[in-house]
Amino acid sequence: MGCAYRYHGNEGFLRAVEPRLEAAGFTAAADGAEVELVVSFCTSTTHLEDLYFGEEGIIQNAPEGAVLLDLSPTTPSFAREMNAVATVSDRVMVEAPFVVRDMTASDALGRDNLLCFMADEQEQPLAVEFLEALCGSVRRVGTPGSGQLLRAACTLQATAYFVSVIEADALYRAQKRSAAGAGVDEAALEMVSVSAARIIEAVAEGRFEGDYTAEMLMAGLASAIMGADDAELIMPQAEAALHLLELLCVIGGADKALAALALVYGDEAAGAAAGLDWARAEQLYAEGHDHGEGDDDDWDAYDGFDDDDGYDAGFGYSSN
Repeated sequence: MGCAYRYHGNEGFLRAVEPRLEAAGFTAAADGAEVELVVSFCTSTTHLEDLYFGEEGIIQNAPEGAVLLDLSPTTPSFAREMNAVATVSDRVMVEAPFVVRDMTASDALGRDNLLCFMADEQEQPLAVEFLEALCGSVRRVGTPGSGQLLRAACTLQATAYFVSVIEADALYRAQKRSAAGAGVDEAALEMVSVSAARIIEAVAEGRFEGDYTAEMLMAGLASAIMGADDAELIMPQAEAALHLLELLCVIGGADKALAALALVYGDEAAGAAAGLDWARAEQLYAEGHDHGEGDDDDWDAYDGFDDDDGYDAGFGYSSN
């Protein structure tokens, strides 16, 4: 069937998925056009909040009768708040955050590589049809907030595994360059799991460009930590991984594929060849994360951090 829909949020995501949506009959409409579906995917909770609750927010200004479908990562509590405000405003809100099955896939945002968790209490067939065109698997999960909780759990597991493989591979490479590692057998790599082998292969082949970016994973991980904070739970492993992604973004890797995380462990020349600039990190950390003066363009590009508390400007999370 399909329909005209209005999209708000990350443009890289839309570019990657739009062809298959069009093939399924879904056409992106210009702002102001009458549509049956409003779709959003934001990589920061601040942007998401402004998008829905600002003066020109979606909830107050969406066409009457349109279904509001949000794909963004956020906290369960904020998802419930969005749903409650939408209900009071006579709007229908569908929560459907997605996760990426293989973060190193060449087509990481391809249909078969996406799984979404849909909290749809009111049974919206149009939202279901859109999601089935977008994702290879659509799982109904019940009440508002439950989709975000499941997405957060998947993000935490996937990130921890991904970072551990990147670090293990970095150690292997560093030892191979030294006399101590000269006798390491290349066949030892065959002992790793299939998924780890895919990550190692992506790094070895230098696949540092792709549709699923460090910024997207950082958004999902940050919102998972925010949800843990709501539950008064400290997650040191996730926080460490977030700092690592933060560093990659600072040196210019926000729009890089996740295999680029390996460059954080490499030499400066390798990073420079991939378009990264360590001088940006040196300048930032020398100033103690205080970007109240000077040029904030680099921060604004991926909605990064906040003054002396760590990083709160975009993701609503503070290291304190």
